[in-house]
This record gives sequence, structure tokens and C-alpha cells, in this order.
Amino acid sequence: MITIVINDSPYGNERPYNALRLAMALVKQGETDLRIFLMGDAVVCGLAGQRTHEGYYNIERMLKGLVRRATISACSTCMDARGIKDEYFTEGVKRGSTTPQLAEWVAASDKVLVF
Repeated sequence: MITIVINDSPYGNERPYNALRLAMALVKQGETDLRIFLMGDAVVCGLAGQRTHEGYYNIERMLKGLVRRATISACSTCMDARGIKDEYFTEGVKRGSTTPQLAEWVAASDKVLVF
């Protein structure tokens, strides 16, 4: 199992973009147990209805491309702090627990990558 933890908002820098590019490459290589945990400002990555300029990457579309091949979870404490409700998320992005779920994933993972 590989766990990717994303901490930053979707468009302030390229960390979420690079994390999701890596995730897409991993699933193309056959990684079947990939987990993505959105934490802190990264919970905004899961919001539905993102509109970006023509030719600019779109984090929501990238997540949609991964939902059938990876487990994508968002920190519930981080969601609550930002007023984000479950129904605001794009399909396939789920409210996770708090750090206990992340701790389980980390303990069970072969690799943990933090962006």
C-alpha cells in the first residue's frame, strides 16, 4: 500500500498537482492499493465545481480520474474548520476520520509520501 498525504490548497502552489500526477502514474503502473489523504488546506482540493482557465490543470478533474483506482479521504476536522460539508465534494472524495484513520494508513503502508 502507498499513502499520499496532501497538505496544500489546490492552486496556491504545485504540490497537490504534483502529488496527483504521481498518483496517476502509480495507478498506470498497476499500483492497486493507493490511498490519498487530504489534510489542512488540501481538503479544498476535493470541492466540486472547480473552474480553471483553458489549458490550466484542474485538480477536481485529476481526482475524478483517480476515484475508481484509489481511496481518497479528507480530514473531517479540517473540513469542519473550513465549513466544508460532505455534499460539497466531488463524487468519490469521502470524509475521513481525523488523524486516527491516517495513522492506520501510515502504519499499514509500505510507502508514505507527503506533499
